[in-house]
Amino acid sequence: MKQALLIAAVDPTIGGVLVFGDRGTGKSTAVRALASLLPKMRVVVGCHYGCDPAGDTALCEICRAPRDGGELKSRQVAVPVVDLPLGATEDRVVGALDIERALSQGERAFQPGLLAQANRGFLYIDEVNLLEDHIVDLLLDVAASGENVVEREGLSIRHPARFVLVGSGNPEEGELRPQLLDRFGLSVDVATPEDLKDRMEVVRRRDAYDRDPDAFMAAWKRKDASVRRSIVKARERLEGIAVPDAVLENAAHLCMALGTDGLRGELTLMRAARALAAMGAAKIVDETHLRQVAPLVLSHRLRRNPLDEARAAQRVERAVEELFA
Repeated sequence: MKQALLIAAVDPTIGGVLVFGDRGTGKSTAVRALASLLPKMRVVVGCHYGCDPAGDTALCEICRAPRDGGELKSRQVAVPVVDLPLGATEDRVVGALDIERALSQGERAFQPGLLAQANRGFLYIDEVNLLEDHIVDLLLDVAASGENVVEREGLSIRHPARFVLVGSGNPEEGELRPQLLDRFGLSVDVATPEDLKDRMEVVRRRDAYDRDPDAFMAAWKRKDASVRRSIVKARERLEGIAVPDAVLENAAHLCMALGTDGLRGELTLMRAARALAAMGAAKIVDETHLRQVAPLVLSHRLRRNPLDEARAAQRVERAVEELFA
């Protein structure tokens, strides 16, 4: 799970992370802790959408306007990790008319929603498999276009909404819609630890945090900084890493052997393997990187096989062993 989150942090174009598993295994804790690990980003001062002042594209209308007149003022902020509650209304998610401003000042103004807050960051949905269908449809539209379009109550707003989608849930409580499932780049199954020492260490650390949060954070500050530096360096190396045709050929063979639909599997395999190579300071993607990311990328893309009772991850690992034997 941690590796999948770090890969998504290095290359946001991978498409997000889906984490399924038992209750009480730290899924939500790991996702929310990601915010403090990410390096700060630069945003335009006063922009509701956190636009990148150095970006020529994906700017809102307000930030695009002064391009002819001069440079945009900017400041550094933490990368947003926004929670999308299950009971959130459509207005809360996409934004709506600012009623208070309309009544007090007589102005028709837009009040940004959760999608605006999550721009250039992470949008986290706990119990994602219980999300209402109309909210799922909204997320699918925005995830595909990278823009949130609001046409309602006399408003016509279009603003950037590019985020890494992270979802968690318990598969026993319901399945995820195939359309949304396909939008996640990586998928991970988390199980309750079976090792006695691991369980004891988890309880010990949780108790230490509850007793003195500040001391606990201070004790892990140096380790957090090390992870943050590794993310920054991996992002810098990402564009220079080569992906040989042999690796692409193996990725295509693997997807064909597993019968995945479309070409998104190969594309995500390539991106995830390249991000993993960047994290390991490699200059070229090789078979080892492909083998490591294959279960993360392909497990949730497999068709159901009634004649094969093995878990999806096991089917992927079996196909990998056969291909790279």
